[in-house]
Amino acid sequence: MSIDRLQSAVSATAYQKQWFREVQDRAAAGEPIAIVNADAPHEIFRALDIPYVVTQWWSSIIAAKGAGPGALAALDEQGLPDFSVQYDALPLGEQLLPEAERPWGGLPVPAFAVAERSGDVTQKIFEQWGSREGTETFLLSRTGADPLPADWWELVPEQWETAFGSDRIDLLQAEMEELIAWLEERTGRRLDRTVLSAIMDRANAQAEWNRRTRDLLARTRPSPVLVRDTMPAVMIPQWHRGTEWAVEAARSLYEEVRDRVSRSAAVCPGERRRLMWIGRGLWSDMDLYTRFHDTHGAVFVWSMYLAIAADGYARYGEDPLRALAGRFVGLTDLLYVPPWSSQWYVKEAQTHGVDGVVHLVADDTPGSGFITEALEDCGIPVLEIRANNADQRSSGAARIPERIAEFIEERL
Repeated sequence: MSIDRLQSAVSATAYQKQWFREVQDRAAAGEPIAIVNADAPHEIFRALDIPYVVTQWWSSIIAAKGAGPGALAALDEQGLPDFSVQYDALPLGEQLLPEAERPWGGLPVPAFAVAERSGDVTQKIFEQWGSREGTETFLLSRTGADPLPADWWELVPEQWETAFGSDRIDLLQAEMEELIAWLEERTGRRLDRTVLSAIMDRANAQAEWNRRTRDLLARTRPSPVLVRDTMPAVMIPQWHRGTEWAVEAARSLYEEVRDRVSRSAAVCPGERRRLMWIGRGLWSDMDLYTRFHDTHGAVFVWSMYLAIAADGYARYGEDPLRALAGRFVGLTDLLYVPPWSSQWYVKEAQTHGVDGVVHLVADDTPGSGFITEALEDCGIPVLEIRANNADQRSSGAARIPERIAEFIEERL
């Protein structure tokens, strides 16, 4: 079946390629760049005009371009593990590949590697960056979550201090102050809090457009868009969060979806089953998300990327640095720590009217069993697949397409 792609997705991908070339040019001219994980406070780098590449995004490119197996093999040849937290490890291996095998010409050597200590393995991966010539590492603490009141998605934009607790925010804010001083010392630049405040305002506006898009799609039957399109259309602007381009990209996505809804467009006119994909995107096989349209009338209508962009990022407050700490101190909790995560996934499944859930569980995603149990308790069947989205050996061995087909036929 031929399906028109979202122009928002096409435009975002083209923009990202051009942006990455500019990052390479800036690095070649001697400017410092950073590699950061998704849970680091990106807005600090933006306010200091330090180009940054997000580990998980670059891993998705490595996997999509077929360079994942080579990157993991390169790690193994160095005596490093190739079987754990591959989503963080792939960029480390990509740097070791021959030039001809490096996607888009390869990631320049970063001056800074910054991550949250979300686990022992991630910490060790970023410490490896710091052991390489030309790169220094800065690690932020990962604090534990306390139970949150129900419906956190209504609480966190304005009442994030109550939601996450002042002690946790105090610690992250203090560490962010240290990070700012560390970067200022090494670059000779100074962070302007007014600039940071404007970035936070634009990031909030971006989140509001994403919420409008998510809410519109939740109530629309049949689905007018492909999940494989909303993933890049949302996530590429997320990596540019707080820029005017990102706000415009989020607005354009909403208007394009609204136009499709007004025309009663459907990616699968024979939609009979609505599926939810919990977990990271399977970047090496994006065709998976459309594979069951013709054979089963089954459409993936949800991924975490648009949903968390809608509910997880807006933070309003007078102090931009403290609001930024409030944005990142509990972001991982919202996706993975029950009951926060399980309540949210149930809410999203119900509002989107899904008939079943495919739950991709990696080795570093805690709380998966509680999420599955909560959905099943609400009468929503769940297929758990244990595999790593960034490792084709793992996803291939899991027989993902075959198991989804069996799930649809036998349980839906």
